[in-house]
Amino acid sequence: MMKIDIQAPVAKVKPHKITAHNHTRIDNYFWLNDREDQEVIDYLNAENAYYQEQTAHTQEFQKDLFEEMKARVKEDDSSVPYFYNGYYYITRFEKGQCYPIMSRKKGSMEAEEEILFDCNQMAEGHAYFHLRGVNVSEDNQWVAYGVDTVSRREYTLYVKNLITGEISPIEITNTTGSSTWAADNKTLFYSRKDEVTLRADKIYKHKLGTAVDQDVLVYFEEDETFDTYVSKEKSHKYIVIGSESTLTSEYRILESNNPDGEFRVFQERIRGLEYNISHYGEHFYVTTNLDDADNFKLMKCTETQTSVENWVEVIPHREDVLLEDIDIFKDYLVISERSNGLVHLRILPWNNPEQGYYLPFGSETYNAYTTTNIDFDTDILRYGYQSLNTPASIIDFNMKTKEKEVKKEQEVLGTFDKNDYVEERIWATAKDGVKVPISMVYKKGMKKDGSNPFLLYAYGSYGYSMEPYFSTTRLSLLDRGFVYAIAHIRGGEDMGRDWYEDGKLLEKKNTFNDFIACSEHVIKEGYTSKEHLYAEGGSAGGMLMGVIVNERPDLYNGVIAQVPFVDVVTTMLDDSIPLTTGEYDEWGNPNDKEYYDYMLSYSPIDNVKEQAYPNMYVSTGLHDSQVQYWEPAKWVAKLRAMKTNDNQLFLDTNMDAGHGGASGRFEALKEVAKEFAFMFDLEGITK
Repeated sequence: MMKIDIQAPVAKVKPHKITAHNHTRIDNYFWLNDREDQEVIDYLNAENAYYQEQTAHTQEFQKDLFEEMKARVKEDDSSVPYFYNGYYYITRFEKGQCYPIMSRKKGSMEAEEEILFDCNQMAEGHAYFHLRGVNVSEDNQWVAYGVDTVSRREYTLYVKNLITGEISPIEITNTTGSSTWAADNKTLFYSRKDEVTLRADKIYKHKLGTAVDQDVLVYFEEDETFDTYVSKEKSHKYIVIGSESTLTSEYRILESNNPDGEFRVFQERIRGLEYNISHYGEHFYVTTNLDDADNFKLMKCTETQTSVENWVEVIPHREDVLLEDIDIFKDYLVISERSNGLVHLRILPWNNPEQGYYLPFGSETYNAYTTTNIDFDTDILRYGYQSLNTPASIIDFNMKTKEKEVKKEQEVLGTFDKNDYVEERIWATAKDGVKVPISMVYKKGMKKDGSNPFLLYAYGSYGYSMEPYFSTTRLSLLDRGFVYAIAHIRGGEDMGRDWYEDGKLLEKKNTFNDFIACSEHVIKEGYTSKEHLYAEGGSAGGMLMGVIVNERPDLYNGVIAQVPFVDVVTTMLDDSIPLTTGEYDEWGNPNDKEYYDYMLSYSPIDNVKEQAYPNMYVSTGLHDSQVQYWEPAKWVAKLRAMKTNDNQLFLDTNMDAGHGGASGRFEALKEVAKEFAFMFDLEGITK
């Protein structure tokens, strides 16, 4: 590991007072909040230059890693076609191209290809490009789609005529990118965002052939803790407006063939009542936590009597099984469940539910999930399967005959053999005695002598379960002796709904304690040592990184924090920042002193102290709408001023990208190569 004696940037100290509950904090770097200020841009550029200079000796290795990871990916690849409304839809990549080409074929895969979008052409001239929300009208003539060229998740909505290839002159700005056609094939419902907070708060109705300023506001979500969106039921009978906060949901429905009618409330919101609806026949099926069903249960009601007193139980609540989702087909109901940290897929025939069965999965740790199942009248369930050492497969399963056909297995170019890698699941004991699962993978022959470099990843927020998924990029770690592991800590929903409830609000510290316990466990069991343990997390997982380096900096040789949410209290006090108000049910509302005090006790930036910190690589994007760039920028500035050792500390800001990083199929690999090179350099691995 080579270190160049170059002075790290020093951010100017400009004390700024923030007072709440008669308590004043001093933010010396609040001035970094203004992305229009040239002094701010200069500072970010200086940090980037420092990072580049300090890691110049790894530049060639980074390029080699990029090429190595890229070489495993089949460049001229395509998705498994799915059939919808008379057409097969395909997404494919061409060699040398960074973006997908989306096409369709009428009736048969032998039919002539019709290009819907060539994103390579559309992306020309843009540093960032993302297309989403592709939505074809039922007469197959029109397609609506959203485009973002800034990476702030603000999409401009366009409409294309699929018969003539012409793009309509209308441009609807500041949308979520998603939309829904009514059955008349000329009415388009879409959601728009607040221009300041970027909260999706309005549903509009657009008629083809009219100006955007004539669009009708159908629904406005006044509650700042809720987002709203619009979709269509799989049966095509209903347009649905959903409103959701962390703890509460509400839906409005309207017959798709009556787009100028009035939406009616399905079940009005009751704080703490979560539900989701799926239409089938003359009923709606409702997954809900009604009556303290923390792990959710399935109920149903008629189309005309939809309020909660009319719901009838179909599948009861189970203490040890989380009901995650359902897929409705004409003859079958498919239920996605989670128990003991693993997903199970259960199939029930409508006419004979006692003949239901589970799909068999034999691995110790894996990820299974239903995928694109748009067709309603079919016996085929399409699902995906993968594990830490098994590439992803897309499988068509005949629910009647129980025959399965692997439509595609992810192709890993080169000399990959899954049998060269071992996956296992172990359990750590948390501070309060709770058992926390850890999924891991490593090269066969690994010895538990404490010498292995080990990367431990986690997220632990919003009820997101971290699945043990396959990654071709990860092979570059495993083949160089790294163990890779996912800590399934509380705050996610990996072990059921209680796992989430025990890792948020005033229980949030369980998330951090779990990760530290997992770190101590893999050291104690000889998988690694403090000198070789690395931690990684992004966004809310970046906040996790911020807490653990404050509390147990001695456990880690290096930490990677991607777009980290580290200025928790200041951000949550500012309701003009995107996402803030909608997050009160996740973190708490700091306008309430109890939550203010609790959040302040762990907020990474507020708890930086004079101590030795691990080597750290921190990344962000200037246009990030989820976690604003100034959070990691201020955090790094404060760490520089207070840390007592000379370990590496890098802030790497992508001046063109947002929360998801760079766009383009292979650009993201360059960011991964930076992270890997950071750890390899610390390990003395040079090739």
